[in-house]
Amino acid sequence: MKKIGLILLGMALFSRSAAAFSVMHEFNIGIGPFDASRTRFSYTLEPESFEVNSSVKTFGVFDTLYPFKADYKTAGKVSKNNLLPLNYRYKSQTRFNKRSKELVYDDAGTLLYRKSSKNGRSKKVGIANDDKNNGTTDFQTVFAKLARQYQKVRFCDSRMPVFDGKRRFDVIFKDEGTETLPQSEKFSFGGKAAKCSMYIDKLKNDDDDMLMQISAERPIYFWIMEREGKPFIARIHIDETPLGALDAYAADIQIKD
Repeated sequence: MKKIGLILLGMALFSRSAAAFSVMHEFNIGIGPFDASRTRFSYTLEPESFEVNSSVKTFGVFDTLYPFKADYKTAGKVSKNNLLPLNYRYKSQTRFNKRSKELVYDDAGTLLYRKSSKNGRSKKVGIANDDKNNGTTDFQTVFAKLARQYQKVRFCDSRMPVFDGKRRFDVIFKDEGTETLPQSEKFSFGGKAAKCSMYIDKLKNDDDDMLMQISAERPIYFWIMEREGKPFIARIHIDETPLGALDAYAADIQIKD
């Protein structure tokens, strides 16, 4: 559950404009029989920098059973048409645990150290130079890179290596064709959509990170639609979780140029 904000936030990072712009997304998330969460994302992409902020909080009965809230922030720069993270911050709270993490990079986007805490106990770990770190990024920047790719070539197919100072894994995106999404009480953005999938490969996870565990075993599907000539993510779906299927529907989208 801990990475739900990161995954859904990434799905919001799409626009065709090359100029500076910002987008705010709100998703309603259902898991099995539960109206489970409200998630908000805001991000800004500029010619020389980018920033992504998100928050997620469980809702209603699901919040009583599985309370969780988290905030995420990534800031970085654009260098030679590549997105380089400079700082990543995360904090979360469940029923029993409070966690935080910070990743700090040098000006070339190389990870220098990570700081983490759990229930008041903290540690700082320096990251040794390793060729395996070259070309890796943090989890949020993956989605910003995908957004820029989609702006240029209008497809999702890609594979991006991630290193968070502790774990290494690949995030794989694939095109899955097109579908028509019907309007409903849950979803007001009916119409033709491009379908893509995301798969997290080579991930070994041993903490209270439910969504990362399930996404390591099966794909996450998402549908891209357009409003006012700009693409956005309308729906996200995971076939199975321990509590049933997960569906996220865009409830509100605000775009500012």
